[in-house]
Amino acid sequence: MNDRFWELKKEKQDRMINSALKVFSQYGYKHASTDEIVKGANISKGLLFHYFESKIGLYAFLYDYATRFVALELTANVDENGYYELYKQILTAKANSMSQYPYIFLFLNKADEETDNEAVSVISERREKYQRILHALKERADITAFAPGIDFEKVGVILDFTIDGLIQKSVLSENFRADFFLEEATEYVDMMQNMTS
Repeated sequence: MNDRFWELKKEKQDRMINSALKVFSQYGYKHASTDEIVKGANISKGLLFHYFESKIGLYAFLYDYATRFVALELTANVDENGYYELYKQILTAKANSMSQYPYIFLFLNKADEETDNEAVSVISERREKYQRILHALKERADITAFAPGIDFEKVGVILDFTIDGLIQKSVLSENFRADFFLEEATEYVDMMQNMTS
């Protein structure tokens, strides 16, 4: 990546990042079109390759940037240990990330499913670091508030699938707003808490 990218105005950087996040999240690495990325970013293809040299260079930058951005949000704003309180703080950090980069989690989810060898090779080390951060956060959760007989791991799976579905629905809607996503997601967490405590 060309470091001069960071000299661009933040608005232009974010336009390029958001367009790439959107296209890669929709099509994965192999089928993502750089033509579609530059069209969404309102820049020339030459300019894209001036900053990122190649499609794989852009993908590697994007994954690194997205995981660092999310990890920073999570580590800076998540300090609770109670299971549901922690989950809600993670949701707030996700909503904060999505307010700037709506497609960031759709992109990260798609990258987790990536099978293209070239793409996997450039993100594998960073992917492992990101997964360790997420795992460490969840390990902090105090599960003693669960009612006897409640499997907290299954509760986590239900919540994760629900939130992933809400992210998908919210981001792909015409008028995405991170605060509306957070409000709806929190309602599901509260409902689950009431059922399991």
